Amino acid sequence: MPLSSALRRTASLLAVALLASGCSGLQGTGDGDYVPGTSGNNATEVAVDDREAPVDLDGTTLDGEELQLDDLRGEVVVVNVWWSGCAPCRSEMPMLVEASADLDAEFVGINIRDQSDAAARAFEERYDVTYPSIFDPGSETLLAFGKRYFPRSMPSTVVLDRDGRVAALVSGVIPSRTTLDTIVEKVAAEDG
Repeated sequence: MPLSSALRRTASLLAVALLASGCSGLQGTGDGDYVPGTSGNNATEVAVDDREAPVDLDGTTLDGEELQLDDLRGEVVVVNVWWSGCAPCRSEMPMLVEASADLDAEFVGINIRDQSDAAARAFEERYDVTYPSIFDPGSETLLAFGKRYFPRSMPSTVVLDRDGRVAALVSGVIPSRTTLDTIVEKVAAEDG
């Protein structure tokens, strides 16, 4: 097999593997009104005047409790979309757990892929996750983010301002703890 054919085949297999895993670092969604970062940065901040209506999201947590984001109004909220089988989700979880203890923000997870709450619970136990996660294997809760800020890859992290509006979206793994800290602290410092 010529080298170029082998490279095309390898690239095709890699693309299929990424899609099958449910994790994606791929940018863009055609005409899906995706809001990518700039210069390779996967973090997009939304200017205060450009923020849309508050996110109206609720669901049942892995602990069986009902959680409504509007109950957290007045707080900066970090919402992380994850799945236990997603390697990038696993790699960033220790940083998120640490940040949830350090930052002046509420953290909420949304598990959108595990078909068994046992797998999701095992993941949370393994990483000592102390904040609640909504269990939503059908991904219906993500519709609350609207078309423009819909988390299109796993992991994705959305930072909501004190009014519950999307202030930032990180598609894929959060680049660093400094990135998360900077975004949360900037949103927390806003007049609300």
